[in-house]
Amino acid sequence: MLSLLGANTIWSATAPPVPTFPRFRPPTLYLRRHQFRPANPPVAGAHNIQTNAALRSAARTVVCRPVINKMAAALRALAVLLWVAAAYPVVFRARPVQALAANWGTRALHPLPGDITVRLLRDNGFDKVKLFEPDPNALRALGHSGIQVMLGLPNEVLASVAASVNAAEQWVIQNVSTYVSKYGVDIRYVAVGNEPFLKSYKGKFEAATLPAVQNVQAALVKAGLARQVHVTVPINADVYESGDGRPSSGDFRPDIAGLMVSLVRFLLDSGGVLTINIYPFLSLYADPNFPVDYAYFPSPGAPPSQASVQDGGVLYTNAFDANYDTLIAALEKHGLGAIPVVVGEIGWPTDGDKNANVANAQRFNQGLFDRIVAGKGTPRRPRMPDVYVFALLDEDNKSVDPGNFERHWGVFNYDGSPKYPLRLANGRAIVPAKGVRYLSKQWCVLRPDASATNPAIAGAVGYACEYSDCTSLGAGSSCGNLDARANVSYAFNQFFQAANQQKAACNFNNLSVITTTNPSQGTCRFEIMIDTGRHELTGKSPSPATRVALASSSSSWSAVLLLALVGLTTLVAW
Repeated sequence: MLSLLGANTIWSATAPPVPTFPRFRPPTLYLRRHQFRPANPPVAGAHNIQTNAALRSAARTVVCRPVINKMAAALRALAVLLWVAAAYPVVFRARPVQALAANWGTRALHPLPGDITVRLLRDNGFDKVKLFEPDPNALRALGHSGIQVMLGLPNEVLASVAASVNAAEQWVIQNVSTYVSKYGVDIRYVAVGNEPFLKSYKGKFEAATLPAVQNVQAALVKAGLARQVHVTVPINADVYESGDGRPSSGDFRPDIAGLMVSLVRFLLDSGGVLTINIYPFLSLYADPNFPVDYAYFPSPGAPPSQASVQDGGVLYTNAFDANYDTLIAALEKHGLGAIPVVVGEIGWPTDGDKNANVANAQRFNQGLFDRIVAGKGTPRRPRMPDVYVFALLDEDNKSVDPGNFERHWGVFNYDGSPKYPLRLANGRAIVPAKGVRYLSKQWCVLRPDASATNPAIAGAVGYACEYSDCTSLGAGSSCGNLDARANVSYAFNQFFQAANQQKAACNFNNLSVITTTNPSQGTCRFEIMIDTGRHELTGKSPSPATRVALASSSSSWSAVLLLALVGLTTLVAW
């Protein structure tokens, strides 16, 4: 058996491959434990029998039967209303078909303003969102929005929170209590860490994770928020495996099994959920022999993938179902099958790799959205859980250590414009963000009279891409087929836009010039960045408080770009 790091795809010599991918987010179909749930849900028939018996007794002592009949009708109606109110959380546990969930990442050089992003979420039916860290602008914008929030506590904070209950209490006060009480943010979960047991971390966060979860839970109890806010831990799919390639044989990784059992048991006892990240794309990225069709959800009426896995009487036709059920089997094996399992991340990138393109992303995400809207789960969990699509928007300032595709997971571009058509509930199409304003329609390109073979160009392009996002220039990417001149122009423009179109940012040893003619060509889009200082939803300018918040959010990157511009000036002078 060969286990591929990152993709966590299991191949067996005797069975078809069962991909167990990292990164995944499901929809909410389970009962939230803070909701009222009667210990013994009432049965309509029982109510009717009890009500009729009471009425018969009353009829023997009261002469006025018309009044009795009216009372009977009223009591029956009341009984029905009470039953519906009590049984609603139990009977109607599936989320509305139009409800969706998404990851809102904030690692962008020119982030889409918070109020516009919240409206984008609401306009497209997203009622749940996950933040990887307590971003103040995003949290304030989510206040009184009706959108439920899963708030991340980063891995870097795990050690301090694990070592001190007081540190956990302070984190909860600053990042949960304040936003719940002061801003009206509907925080439902604190995601403690993010994939802390990933093999590539080599155990760095293993010792701190469970104590951190316990301390955060204690802090929520002390803050009086434990009924509303629950704890979870997003895990990577490499924490479980299948020895023979069948989901039913799933179990936890031997080196982490004891810790996983203790963690899940605590989550279960405290009313929390387990979150799993599933990424079929990463399996395809890590292994060129991975069966491509198996990565996607099969189209209605289409024959199953030849890589489908027969597991007893169940045929697994796609990687998501096999991956998710491998985890469920592992949980059941340890008596933990009652824990709700949410999909924290799942999606497909549109750039940065030969398999990361608009067509593939549309195919995968449309299949995913269709499953979410239909509420169709997996063979072991027939109801679809909460699925947090990864991601809402592109993030051009993320680390590219996993690959150049890491900045291109968004269903929407950086500015909230759809990358491709997607159908939601009732065939409704996704809609773009409203009220976005951009910098001037100008681009920085290689001068027409400059030679593409100029020896200074290599250094200039390298400098530009060090401080901006050039991941779309890679082989197989959207701008990978540009000629030499256009390639240089793309790099120059990315730096120019990242620096807010400052004139000095288009001064590469006299090799560049500002143009008002759009140089975009084919699939390659020469971008104009968002003007984060000017945007509107209703035609009004941002309030002073909003302007201060926006300025604060971009101050750190502005400092970096200022240093870059100083370096560019020095380079030019030299």
